[in-house]
Amino acid sequence: MIAVLRWTWRMFRREWRSQALVLTLLAVAVGATVFGLGAAGSTLPDGAAQFGNADYLLVFRDTGDADTARRAYPATEVINHKKIPVPGSANPIDLRDQSPTGPLGAPMLRLDEGRYPAASGEVAVTDRTARLFGLAIGGTWQGDKVVGLVENPNNLLDTFALVAPGQLASPDRVTVLVRATEAQFRAADRPESAEVQMRGTASVEPAVVVLMLATIGLLFVGLLAAAGFTVLAQRRLRALGMLAAVGARHRHLRLVMLANGAVVGGVAALAGGATGLAAWLLLTPRIETVAQHRIDRFDLPWLALLAALLLATLTAIAAAWWPARAAARVPVVAALSARPPQPRPAHRFALLGAIVLAGGLTLLAFNDPSRPFVGVGGIVGTAAGMLLLAPLLISALAPIARACPVAARIALRDLARYRARSGAALAAISMATGIAAAIIIGAGAAEAAAPSGGNLPDDELIVWLTPQKIQGPVPQLDATQLAHARSAVTSIAASVGSGTPLPLTGGISPNARIETQPENGLSGKPVAAFGIPHQSGGSTIYSGDDMIPLLVATPEMLQRYGIPATLIDPAADVLTSHTDLNRYRLIGAGREGEAWQPKAQHTTRLPAYTSDPTVLVTDHGIRALGLTPVPVGWLITAASPLTPAQVDKAQTTANAAGLALSVETRPLAADLSRLRTGATAIGAGVALGVLAMTVGLIRGEAGRDLRTLAANGAGRGTRRRLTATTALALALLGAVLGTAGAYAALIAWYHRDLHALTSVPVEHLTGLIIGLPLVAAAAAWLLAGREPAGIARSPLE
Repeated sequence: MIAVLRWTWRMFRREWRSQALVLTLLAVAVGATVFGLGAAGSTLPDGAAQFGNADYLLVFRDTGDADTARRAYPATEVINHKKIPVPGSANPIDLRDQSPTGPLGAPMLRLDEGRYPAASGEVAVTDRTARLFGLAIGGTWQGDKVVGLVENPNNLLDTFALVAPGQLASPDRVTVLVRATEAQFRAADRPESAEVQMRGTASVEPAVVVLMLATIGLLFVGLLAAAGFTVLAQRRLRALGMLAAVGARHRHLRLVMLANGAVVGGVAALAGGATGLAAWLLLTPRIETVAQHRIDRFDLPWLALLAALLLATLTAIAAAWWPARAAARVPVVAALSARPPQPRPAHRFALLGAIVLAGGLTLLAFNDPSRPFVGVGGIVGTAAGMLLLAPLLISALAPIARACPVAARIALRDLARYRARSGAALAAISMATGIAAAIIIGAGAAEAAAPSGGNLPDDELIVWLTPQKIQGPVPQLDATQLAHARSAVTSIAASVGSGTPLPLTGGISPNARIETQPENGLSGKPVAAFGIPHQSGGSTIYSGDDMIPLLVATPEMLQRYGIPATLIDPAADVLTSHTDLNRYRLIGAGREGEAWQPKAQHTTRLPAYTSDPTVLVTDHGIRALGLTPVPVGWLITAASPLTPAQVDKAQTTANAAGLALSVETRPLAADLSRLRTGATAIGAGVALGVLAMTVGLIRGEAGRDLRTLAANGAGRGTRRRLTATTALALALLGAVLGTAGAYAALIAWYHRDLHALTSVPVEHLTGLIIGLPLVAAAAAWLLAGREPAGIARSPLE
């Protein structure tokens, strides 16, 4: 065994150039995984900038209630806040008295320069606060001496000033950080005035997501590696036959190829890991600027990194296993004559592929947002099933070859004869084109939501008062802030040629849980809405796609949609364009625990777009629910379909207002077209790269056939036709198989609404299915003119 391993290492050192492409692809995949794991490891836990080490956050307007809450829990920390107005801005500065060594809030503070304030009359400010007021260490602000520059390392956009603990008199609000279990928190007797926020938990670790994506990428690389190792096994077939002739057993012959795979995988893992780690260490400062929080570049998920390196090595070993198994079973005489092994019947792979494909499509059909692993399993199963069907398509080339000219016939029969490597290559091409086709068709499905669906028409936009649109708490604005918002909305309306914006009014309940937005100094309550409940981790969640804004039927709203007030049923709670609201439950209006169903009056005058007013609560409904009307946004109708420049200007105007405004528009056709074009180009580019490697391997191993053809008078044109036919066949089969797999997956995904798939992106799919094979054939024709060196002489074994 030692002698076999030593011989394998020597062969790798001598032939590493023939495996350079597999080495490079594995190294790139490992490097990208290591960098991705570093980025995933830098992702902050939910609420890190706001909760620190706490599990709950209580907000009070009275310091006495805060003291009561502090004594009710075993681990707490109190932080006082006071708003300091900023001239010319609606966002105040948050002045807080927080201890830098607090047991719960310490992760929310970091000293950049100077020192922390320790006594009365001292203050530390963030860099942005210093720029706003022109401050420097040693200067004076609000009568206090600036002694340091601080920041919230978990949110570099957090603008505040810090004084010593206990030095802030007459706070506007008090926050109490609480660390407790759910049972402890529920059992404690806290004041009723508490505004409660609970720290969220991520359903899936980012590192797990990165490893899942890395597995898909390594699967793609493994398919190419399998083709390469198959060629290598054929090239070493005589040497393996000699080993068998002198007494080597099947396990020794398999060990030769498996050891080669382990060496290739290990070298690629080390090289890719070192490259990815170096890139992460060098680019961390730039990532901090994008992520807006500090990153400890050495705080990496080391176990996940080791798993990625091990996964790459196992991928190479797995890719070498099947060629090793096939080469070890070749009889000694056949091996010494270097004859290719007899391919196994393709229907065996097809049967397994059909079973796996059916399972994957079933999982996609039952996909649920609360169970992401079901969807991931469906995607993986569908991809694996389609890949196992590749050998069946390869075997179908042999009958077609009978009607082709000599050169094309030889090329097609070579593909069928060397089915192991050509099948793996076809699977890799299908994966590349399938991902591109899925993006193209998915973008077409989003664009296909024509006047009967989608979020908004292409000539409308909504300016919401919160980044979460109707899903988040709507801030309670004072007169000055509301005037700033209206001014911004008026400017946006003028920029798109609109008339008077339509105010959107929601309803809040006095019994609704109050939420805060400390990052911008605003506070608000959730607005009543309808949502479809989903169970996740023992709790009920609502996803954005399954939520309907519940807006007030104001006179302006009724006039906008031509609904006479006299036609409204006095007993109706809501007016709606939905035919059925039975699946929905009212949320955010103090009735979360009740299966309240409103009396709905159907009307066809309201739009069907998901973000447009589709459910209007009447005066009767407002009284029944005890809602208080509040502004939530403005609907603007442009004079013509919105352009990308208009959308960008609208968002810039909203950001300049100094409030947390957000602009919602329909995805622009130009953006979707660019997405489809980019996906087509990238998928075709990857597929062409795979083809270049595969065709080179297949035609490079056909030296004996080329010498026979040359001896019979075949020239450069025959070589061109051979190579072009090989590229054309693989590219066409790969594009068809990949597109079919993408459509099968999307049909299962959209099986409840197949209307989204009725608009077929013909141009881009034509470019993928027809353009890719033609480009591949043309490139192969141009590059195959030079006579290979193997024709003139037979290689020595």
